Amino acid sequence: MFVREVAALAGVTVRTLHHYDRIGLLQPSGRTAAGYRQYSPADLTRLHSVLLYRELGFPLEEVATLLDDPSADPVEHLRRQHRLLRDRLERTSAMVAAVEKEMEAHAMGISLTPEERFEVFGDWLPEEYAAEAEEKWGETEAWAHSQQRTLAMTKDDWLRVKAESDDVDARFAEALRSGVAADSEQAMDLAEEHRQQISRNFYDCGPEMHAGLGRMYVEDERFTAYYERIAPGLAQYVSTAVQANATRQGS
Repeated sequence: MFVREVAALAGVTVRTLHHYDRIGLLQPSGRTAAGYRQYSPADLTRLHSVLLYRELGFPLEEVATLLDDPSADPVEHLRRQHRLLRDRLERTSAMVAAVEKEMEAHAMGISLTPEERFEVFGDWLPEEYAAEAEEKWGETEAWAHSQQRTLAMTKDDWLRVKAESDDVDARFAEALRSGVAADSEQAMDLAEEHRQQISRNFYDCGPEMHAGLGRMYVEDERFTAYYERIAPGLAQYVSTAVQANATRQGS
């Protein structure tokens, strides 16, 4: 193949191939009578390795050393390249995930650093639900209020909110363990406290909206899993208490 064909195939410039030739990194195996460069299949294989190592950040001098090492065979080069590419893929995937988390956090209105969010939420981050929540409620006044409030919340605010939530969850779990009926006054009072927390910290959560949230606790496996980690059967218990309280508030 001639130099322009190789350049087009490899996605590099003719000037780059000329430079590789001048420094001895990739010299074509043949030339025409007129002096035009001709590249063999072996030359293309070497070019492939050169470009891979360059993509991995190796300087040209080191690439030449690697490729000209008499003790290294082509299979060894492929193994090394494969290992390096896998390492880069893992690092890149981790970076992409981190950036996506930051994008979602900004979309959710959470202005905490990654370290602060981990301190507050542990391995559960509310922005995981941001896209879904925006799709469901993005046009509502409640969503707009929630965005405004969360954007202004500091780490201390989030710690306070989480402490309040954990406290209610713990008292729900204790009521469940003690045999308190989910539709009793005690359980409904806890549900009302839960509703007031949402209204105070995020958006105006009326009884009807709160009842919808209660249904989600048993219909959405993620919310169910959250409550079940606290106590077996808690998701259904809280759901029943919330819906019973909504009926009470509407009566």
